[in-house]
Amino acid sequence: MLSDPRITGLLRLMTAALRPPPGRGRIALALGLGVVTHLVFAAAVLAMVTAMFFGMSESLGRVPQPWAWLVNALLIVQFPLVHSALLTGPGGRLLARLIPGPHGATLATTTFALIASLQLLALFALWTPSGIIWWRAEGVAFWAVIAAYTLSWLLLMKASFDAGAEVQSGALGWMSLMARTRPRFPDMPTSGLFRIIRQPIYVAFALTLWTVPVWTPDQLLLAVGYTAYCLLAPRLKERRFAARYGARFARYRDAVPYVLPELNRRTPGAQRSDNL
Repeated sequence: MLSDPRITGLLRLMTAALRPPPGRGRIALALGLGVVTHLVFAAAVLAMVTAMFFGMSESLGRVPQPWAWLVNALLIVQFPLVHSALLTGPGGRLLARLIPGPHGATLATTTFALIASLQLLALFALWTPSGIIWWRAEGVAFWAVIAAYTLSWLLLMKASFDAGAEVQSGALGWMSLMARTRPRFPDMPTSGLFRIIRQPIYVAFALTLWTVPVWTPDQLLLAVGYTAYCLLAPRLKERRFAARYGARFARYRDAVPYVLPELNRRTPGAQRSDNL
């Protein structure tokens, strides 16, 4: 009976009707991962801004002492360790395999941003406060510190856009999958804040650590640990840039200081003008 051509044709029609149209699965995957990534990214930024505003004295962690300090230290180190590991060759290959199927490599940058956002959300949401407050800004000092804190975050946003907001936010991967193209990374950043120093993102983030209106042992531990990371981690980034861009990055490195602006030093644009 199943060999009847009419029945066979009917089964094929039913199978075709139940099968999703070509591309629908790809679009659903791209949009789904994109929405999740951006929501977690926003939650991580909100948790970070809020937690540091209160000097890490307000959070959801409730680990009893003295274990709280150990857990807090682990929360601090987990971000730089995993973040740096995923930027290596083996880490990149792992990212490409985390999403099953043929689109893992295309979505690697989105997956990376999602993991980084989850790490930051865990750090700032699960921190166990010590309950000790050393200093709290009041009056004019409060508003001065708030202005500095706000400016630091604005500088961080500006530096992130100068470096390529689509990469920093994780949009590059899922948008590339939507467009059915290979992810195209932005060129080596040399404009905006990158004309003044080579590592404005790390410097701006370090500034957010030290311009808070409440100081506690928790905030000091976080500030010292991540300031060290902001000074050392870019060295690994610059090795990757040197391998990728070669002499072009060498010229940029010679012309632009690492983290401290030098007003009497020429920018790459000024050097090119002199050579014309």
